[in-house]
Amino acid sequence: MQDYNKILSNINKENYSPFYLLSGKETYFIDSISSILINKIVQESSNEFDFIKFYGQEASASEIIESARRFPMLSKYNLIIVKEAQKMRTTEYDFLANYLSQPSDHSIIIFCYKYKEFDKRKKLYKNAKIYGECGDFKSLHDNQVLNWIKSFASSIRLDISPHAIELLISNIGNNLSRLDRELKKLKIIVSEGEIVNQEHIEKYIGISKDFNTFELQSAIGLGYFSKAFQIVKFLSNNSKENPIVLILGSLHTYFQKLILLKTVGNDISRVGINPYFIEEYKRVSERFSVKQISQALEYILEADLKSKGIGGYNKKDETLLEELILKLFSIKN
Repeated sequence: MQDYNKILSNINKENYSPFYLLSGKETYFIDSISSILINKIVQESSNEFDFIKFYGQEASASEIIESARRFPMLSKYNLIIVKEAQKMRTTEYDFLANYLSQPSDHSIIIFCYKYKEFDKRKKLYKNAKIYGECGDFKSLHDNQVLNWIKSFASSIRLDISPHAIELLISNIGNNLSRLDRELKKLKIIVSEGEIVNQEHIEKYIGISKDFNTFELQSAIGLGYFSKAFQIVKFLSNNSKENPIVLILGSLHTYFQKLILLKTVGNDISRVGINPYFIEEYKRVSERFSVKQISQALEYILEADLKSKGIGGYNKKDETLLEELILKLFSIKN
């Protein structure tokens, strides 16, 4: 997120660059920077004249450069966005790189290269680092999502409880685009000064406050077999909203945090645990040895492989989850 914050800081100061090379697996940051630049630079009156979109599969460097060289008609800048730049012919890159050595001071190009990191050995990347700005955006690790939600909620002045945050993390994961949408929706719906709680999450986002992956991992950790089995039944009956891949991912992250907590001690900043729940995590970590947690992680990985049909497993997801619960509760030293 360092690249993202640095680029946003410069944009907010209106310290624009002639070229933004935005790449990586986390497309949320690429879309966010693009939208912010468009909103700040493109005026409604100039939209048809000084804002140009290209698509990588069809675009040529010569067309992009020609657009960048012309003077804007109504705005201070021409804004040129190259969408799906990862589909552009690589033979075009050097032409753009050459343009960057003497870029137009009245045009801004946003180069949106999604789903993978741009090759840093390319001349275009090297020139973009010198004459423009580069953003390399990786997907957030699970232990980084907590701080992202807190920061984003704060930026839109939304008060949200720790329980509500955990519900979002355990059921949406690191899908930042969806988290962005849901938090903005809550901001519109919830009254000024009201704190978003579990009831809001259930009512407006559709995540049950009693039967969800956060409550499932808690029930497993604290040894409540009956509750865990009830939750699995509910999640299986509502599989469209609770896909097994998300459930298994949440459980895997939970046990990873437990093993980290046992190895790094009280430095919860390295673990990614919400301070509000640290005492519960400590209680759970005391119930499990490192060996038991490792065994749990193996069972979850095995279930993930089975859910993908690897090894010839073809039973229902409900059966798979029930089998996993039985295994997790039968772990012994």
